[in-house]
Amino acid sequence: MSGKRLQSKHKIDRRLGENLWGRPKSPVNTRQTGPGMHGARRGKPTDYGTQLRAKQKLRGYYGNIGERQFRGYYHEASRMKGDTGQNLIGLLERRLDAVVYRAKFVPTVFAARQFINHNHVTVNGKRVNIPSYLLKEGDVVEVKEKSRQLPMVIAAVQLAEREIPEYVSVDVAAFKATYLRVPKLDEVPYAVQMEPHLVVEFYSR
Repeated sequence: MSGKRLQSKHKIDRRLGENLWGRPKSPVNTRQTGPGMHGARRGKPTDYGTQLRAKQKLRGYYGNIGERQFRGYYHEASRMKGDTGQNLIGLLERRLDAVVYRAKFVPTVFAARQFINHNHVTVNGKRVNIPSYLLKEGDVVEVKEKSRQLPMVIAAVQLAEREIPEYVSVDVAAFKATYLRVPKLDEVPYAVQMEPHLVVEFYSR
């Protein structure tokens, strides 16, 4: 990962004051202030501020998705049957970069995006280089054979700090992951509490 992207990832952590991905090297583990010379001065948050923060956390977690695209996920989630917040999480967890990250083929969500952009994965045997590609139940994601020896991949597979969730089935030896089903919020292994209902409130103001 480039130094610039690593900085941006840590900036998100610092701005929100939380270790979003549960990484040992997060600056939040050692610093209690926000970015900037004196840290962000935080008063009591308003309803709007609380909702905005929930949105920034969720957006940031998935590699700082662009606002327009993220708003699009909200609109799609609101058109689906059932709870809009749960639907939003379901859509985000269907993203190809999220599943590549969940399967522990790469160490971070940011790395997953780069990995997919550089043509290192296939979906059902076909090359897909769009990180936001939405998987369907039963889709098989595979790391290309020539990409399996990349140091980033070898390091990620050995990471002990993350569990592979039950809605993704991984054949570690074959570098294959099958997306089994859309998860519910409480099944998603977030390192911090996510509040999609507040994101829904933010957009439906």
